[in-house]
Amino acid sequence: MNRNHTIRFLLSLAVVPALAGILFAQSAGDKTLVVNGKTATSPVRLIDGRSYVDLETLAEVTNGVFTIEAHRVLLTIPTGPAADRTAANVTPVNAAVQQNQQVITRDFAAAAIAELAEMREYRGTIRAMITYGLAVSEAWAQQYQEQVLVGLRQADVAAANDADRNALQLLHNEADKLNAWAGGVYAARQALNGASTVDPNALQNDPVLAKIRSCGQYLNSMIVSRTFTDDPVCH
Repeated sequence: MNRNHTIRFLLSLAVVPALAGILFAQSAGDKTLVVNGKTATSPVRLIDGRSYVDLETLAEVTNGVFTIEAHRVLLTIPTGPAADRTAANVTPVNAAVQQNQQVITRDFAAAAIAELAEMREYRGTIRAMITYGLAVSEAWAQQYQEQVLVGLRQADVAAANDADRNALQLLHNEADKLNAWAGGVYAARQALNGASTVDPNALQNDPVLAKIRSCGQYLNSMIVSRTFTDDPVCH
C-alpha cells in the first residue's frame, strides 16, 4: 500500500464515524408528539433547544381546524360543551361507529367556520346599529345577506357525508333565524320604531337574538370538535 493510498484510507475511517454522529444527532432530535393518547404522524423537531411541530399535524391530533388565509393562519382547537361531550362519549366500543357516522370532514368544517364568522359579523353590525343609532340602507342589509348566502353555498358544496349534511341543516337554521331577525330590525328602523332599533336595552331583552347567539356558540364548538351532535337551540 503506497503512502497516498494509506492517507486516503485513514481519512475515510475518520469521516465515517463523524458522519454517523451527525446522522444520529439529527434523528435523535426528533420526538413523537402524543396528545391525549393520540400519536401524531409527523415528528416534533428540536432546533436550537426549541420544539417545533407542523400546525396541520397539531390540528389533526386535536381534531382542530387548520385554515390558511391571505394574511393569517387560523388554528381552532375544540373547546366548550360540545368538545366535552365528544370526549366523554368516545369509548372503544362506539369509536368505530362514531368515526364513520359522526365525524365532520375537514373541508366542511373550514367552510362552516368561515360561514359562522360571516354571521357573527352580520349580527355584530346590527348590534352596533342599534347601540349607536347608526343609519342603514337597503343595499347595506342586502350586502350582508348575500355574504351569508355565499358562505352557505360554499358549505353546501363542501358537505360530503351524513355528519356534514346534518351540521349543514343546523347552519341553515341559524342563517334563516339571523336573516329573519335582521330583517325585522331593519323594517322597524324604516318604520322609525326607536324602541326596538335604538334602545341598547332592547338587545338584552331580545329572546330571538339570545337564541341566535346560543346556537352560534354551540355550532362553533360542535364543528370545531368535528363530531356532529344535535341541540334544540338550533331548531
